[in-house]
Amino acid sequence: MKVLNALAALTFAVMIFPVYWMIITAFKPTAEIQSETPSFLPLNPTLSHFATAVEAPGFWLFWRNSLLVTGVAVLLALVVSLLAAFAIARMRWRGRGAFVVMVFAAQMAPWEALLVPMFIIARDTDLLDSLAMLTGVYFMITLPFTIVTLRGFLDAIPLEVEEAAQVDGATRLEAFRRVVFPLLAPGLMATSLFGFITAWNEFAFVNVLIIKDQSKRTLPVWLSSFRDVFGADWGATMAAATLFALPVLVVFLFLQRRVGAGMTAGAVKG
Repeated sequence: MKVLNALAALTFAVMIFPVYWMIITAFKPTAEIQSETPSFLPLNPTLSHFATAVEAPGFWLFWRNSLLVTGVAVLLALVVSLLAAFAIARMRWRGRGAFVVMVFAAQMAPWEALLVPMFIIARDTDLLDSLAMLTGVYFMITLPFTIVTLRGFLDAIPLEVEEAAQVDGATRLEAFRRVVFPLLAPGLMATSLFGFITAWNEFAFVNVLIIKDQSKRTLPVWLSSFRDVFGADWGATMAAATLFALPVLVVFLFLQRRVGAGMTAGAVKG
């Protein structure tokens, strides 16, 4: 057990060190960053690099675009996948097996293979340089995983719990809303977190679908071009990368605290 714990700690340290180095570099003055003797803590912390990143052209515009596209795509994916997962887990209908196979196939397919087809569709429908098209693509990317995940959580909830609520006089919709939905909270949290990270970090489709109108691009593209604008300003670059990763960290911490909140809430008769 001690060996496993040591290996786990080593793995964690190796994975977290680049993130740690990125953050402390963002707070180091330029002289410390360029010093031949590296320091593992900023000796004279500064926020000037963050000011440079925030004041960079397009920062707030691309931040807004990323939040808008990511938020709408994840919300739509959760709503549609919840309905689809319920239909798969709780209902029997013709074509159910084929539908499940298609969902799994979509989940396993490499999304990069769809770059050219998506470009052609966007071009032919006059949706190039459109945040709506980008939102639809992100929705499509996250949907299969959310359906598969929520179906697993629904399968883990005993049908008898839902039937007991119906025996007590609740309709099927009320039983789902009052009993099943609270128990499904961990699945909703997990899928929303995955969907947010996937859409927030996506880079390839933005470059393909947003060509002429640079104001419709998102933070990953802005971050990739940041060094071209500021040269070898590693402090500002690391500050920009830290600001880019901050929303994902906030969402993770917010959902992590609530992931178990609905485990037993729906079992209480209301």
